[in-house]
Formats: sequence, structure tokens, C-alpha cells
Amino acid sequence: MGGKLGEADWLVYVLQARQQERSRISRMLHDEVGQMLSAAGLQLDLLRMDCTKFPSVSARITETQKLLEQAVAQVRELSYALDPEVVGRVGLQGALEQLIERWRRSFRGEISLYWEIPAQLPPAAAEALYRVAELALENAVCHSQARRIEVSLRRRRRGVCLEIRDNGAYCGLSADHDRSRGLALRLMRRQAECGGLVLSLAAEADGGTIIKALYPLSSRAAGAGRQENA
Repeated sequence: MGGKLGEADWLVYVLQARQQERSRISRMLHDEVGQMLSAAGLQLDLLRMDCTKFPSVSARITETQKLLEQAVAQVRELSYALDPEVVGRVGLQGALEQLIERWRRSFRGEISLYWEIPAQLPPAAAEALYRVAELALENAVCHSQARRIEVSLRRRRRGVCLEIRDNGAYCGLSADHDRSRGLALRLMRRQAECGGLVLSLAAEADGGTIIKALYPLSSRAAGAGRQENA
């Protein structure tokens, strides 16, 4: 299909397919896997009540229930994280915190988040900022061999700026040697365009990548924001 579409249309198709698949997995985790785990927990509860005369068995069942409860909580959290409406449901800050916490569990390095309460953002801009952060983190963790990633969202003179820094290998938007990484960067650029963001990439002086996504604010809004912070 990619050969029949222009790059812009093809990227839209990829983004839509990505979101649809995530939505499908989110529903499956919530409606099927989560329900089955909950049902198994109820069965264990009934079994524990039947084994009151066998303390050792009852204790093992209780421990198994605790593990099952942890699994249910993780499935629920993953289901929420994959939900395409996560930003609308918990807000941009909450969505970013959940995203970073999820990556911290599998990333061997350090991921930090600095949040400075920004101006009120339109839903499309907030969604785009989150999606750029999502793709940038995936890119840094999976492809850059980074050991430190810093994510910040701050109010600047020109607008609200999302910045992701890593100390891995730099790779610009035109990189063709790594198709999966190049695709992620092109998807970032497309997400930025859809949300009215200005996307830029630069190399760190000592190695690594800086990805910035700026949502421009009008001079009036920016001035009001500076007065609020004064």
C-alpha cells in the first residue's frame, strides 16, 4: 500500500493503524484477559474458604491470590496506557507520568521527567505532544543504546516545549540505515504537524539526541503566562 500513497498519506495510514491496533489490544486486555484473571481470583477465594481445615494450603492460596491481584493491576494499567484516549482521560501530565513509569520497568538506565505547568493546551496539541514523547522514548530506549533519558515539558517565551534528551547514538530525520528508527522519526514529524507543533532534532555535543516539539503560543497568551509565573 505504501507504493500507492504519498508519504504524508502513508504516514497517516500507519498512525491510524497503530492506534486501531492499540485500541483493540486495550479492549482485549480489559474485557477478556482482565475479566478472566478476576474470575480466577474469585475461584481461588472460594477454594480458600473450602480449605480452612488445611492452613498450609490456605496460605498458599492466599499468596497465589496476591500474585493474581498484581497481575490484574498490571493488565489494567497496560490497558489504560494503550487506550488512544489516555490524554483526554488523565490529562497530559498524567499520561506522561504513566508512559515514563512504564518504560522505567524495562529500561536499564535512568529516565527523568521535569514538569512545569504549561499554559492550557488545545486537546490536539496535548495529544500530539504525548504522541511525540511516546515515539521519542521508544526510539531512545530501543534504538539509541542510551543509558540516560531526560523528558521535560516547560513554558518558553515562544510557547510550550517538550524536550527529550538521551545520551545514546544520534540519528537525524533523514536516517535510512535503520528503517524502524527512521519510521519512528517520520511518524514523530507527522504527529507534530497534526498538532500544530514545530519539531526539531539536534545532536548533543558529547553524543546523544535532543528532540524538541514546540507548541507556539500567541504573544498575548505567552505574555499572560509570563505574568502568571512572575
